[in-house]
Amino acid sequence: MAVLDKVVLAHGSGGRLSRELVEQVFLKSFSNPALAPLEDAAEVKIPGATLAFTTDSYVVTPVEFPGADIGRVAVCGTVNDLAVKGARPLALSAGFILEEGFSGALLARIAASMRRAADEAGVKIVTGDTKVVERGKADGVFINTSGVGLIPKGRSLSSARVKHGDVIIVSGGLADHGVAVMNARDRLGLQGGIKSDAAPLNGLAEAVLRVRGVRAMRDITRGGLATVLNEVSGACRLTAEIEENSVPVSPATRNACALLGLDPMYVANEGKIAVFVAAAAAPAALKAMRAHRYGRGAAIVGRMLKEKKPQVRLMTSIGGSRIMLMLEGEQLPRIC
Repeated sequence: MAVLDKVVLAHGSGGRLSRELVEQVFLKSFSNPALAPLEDAAEVKIPGATLAFTTDSYVVTPVEFPGADIGRVAVCGTVNDLAVKGARPLALSAGFILEEGFSGALLARIAASMRRAADEAGVKIVTGDTKVVERGKADGVFINTSGVGLIPKGRSLSSARVKHGDVIIVSGGLADHGVAVMNARDRLGLQGGIKSDAAPLNGLAEAVLRVRGVRAMRDITRGGLATVLNEVSGACRLTAEIEENSVPVSPATRNACALLGLDPMYVANEGKIAVFVAAAAAPAALKAMRAHRYGRGAAIVGRMLKEKKPQVRLMTSIGGSRIMLMLEGEQLPRIC
């Protein structure tokens, strides 16, 4: 494998170059059994229990946008990474890198938003850190959140457990977050009330996990659904076949993506998950998701198939098909 020359913006996209950065640099130095699966959170076994542990950094610009802000996204993103491993969040940390001159009133609003998101998720922020750098050495505020959760005994979710015939369900309309941030950043004036979908999904995850037959769940963030499906396909060595007409996208967001030349399958979300479930259990899983406030738009979008070459295949609305690779390049930088 070639040695990394320089870091480029696309290394932060969550797509193919992000994966290469992790494999070429971080796995080479940090490789261990807990890290190797490269899922949303690591499983850490201790005497008598299994914990899920995750960390993420947030560099969103602007820091406030319709539907959310950098603080809500930071809390929800970490809670959701724990939830899709089947963990019940126990505690979060919050680290802030602040630029000299950053507004104190804005920082207070961000902190209050984090508190509200944590309260909604039923978790506390129990530790943290603050650093301040000189004016011009950062971009207002960057936030890192880490989280730890308890995986109940007997619960095991992993992309590698997905099987031939399993059904793929997404919890609701895609691409709202990415489009909302871009609209606010560039003052595009897009209409339709597009808002970020940022939400804590641990309650939704628990609801669907009451249904037997759930194999895996994934948080659909950077790189969008197409990138998540490629990661799962690679882990289980199966093909993900998706029906384009079944993928939920709101009319306003779909129109915005068409106008901007974006594919909703690759745009970031902060309040959507993909669930991989045995076919026989799919109707019950879908019903459980739709009964939850954050899963009302849930839809079955495809299935997993055993084929010679694992891949992600989109069956188009006009009767054709196309292969969807991991995100190439950087569609929307500084989106989460």
